[in-house]
Amino acid sequence: MTPVTPTLPASAQPPRDIDMSPLRQAATELEAAFLTEMLKSAGFGKSRESMGGGAGEDQYSSLLVRAQADHIAQSGGIGLAESLFNALKDAHHDG
Repeated sequence: MTPVTPTLPASAQPPRDIDMSPLRQAATELEAAFLTEMLKSAGFGKSRESMGGGAGEDQYSSLLVRAQADHIAQSGGIGLAESLFNALKDAHHDG
């Protein structure tokens, strides 16, 4: 049995020549902040009702959710950073 590796469609994959210009980095960070709030809203990072980790778990769960959101955004995310980057780049060139 051969393992199956998931692949994203070409439109969802991050570009190969990632330009980490300040503008692109800011767009990626904004996408990560957006994803953090969406993950929190979806219930990620909430303490379990029974046998939970107590106050320590509550304090560090937000850090875990932010790290997960950062990883998602750096891996191509949901395309928000790319859209923001293109819009800001176009606005910069037009202005």
